[in-house]
Amino acid sequence: MKKELFKGSAMLMVMVMLALATAVASAKTQPDSQVVADIPFEFSVGYKTMPAGEYSVKTVTSASNALMIQSADRKMIALRLSNETERSKNKTQAHLVFHRYGERYFLAEVWNGIDKTGRELLKSQEESAIQREFASIAAKSETSNNTYETVEVVAALR
Repeated sequence: MKKELFKGSAMLMVMVMLALATAVASAKTQPDSQVVADIPFEFSVGYKTMPAGEYSVKTVTSASNALMIQSADRKMIALRLSNETERSKNKTQAHLVFHRYGERYFLAEVWNGIDKTGRELLKSQEESAIQREFASIAAKSETSNNTYETVEVVAALR
């Protein structure tokens, strides 16, 4: 009887230590910092339109695939899924990347300036539709209007 009680206690202790080690390891991989930028134009995140102003972006899941974009006054909040992406240029500054179609801006990427990888936001149906429309117009037009561009906004890591 004592032997079984000792085995049960030892097993419980091992399970508690394993759970604690897992919690500590996952806490270390979760970034506690956020990317902060002053966005000088209105932009969209998924289906939500955000006014110009100061915003912070941070991961909200342990897998870092969900991003929370929040205004400095905390009145505007958007959540968006993202995928990991590798940088093509050797940039070490935190920044946000937007896709601009005419006068519409869509948040596309978030870079903290430290990691070699960033987060690429999933395109909304609205952005995909606008992208197709602009591609169709460009294909039909003999004179190429530069109606699409990538815009980068410098940010800070806090």
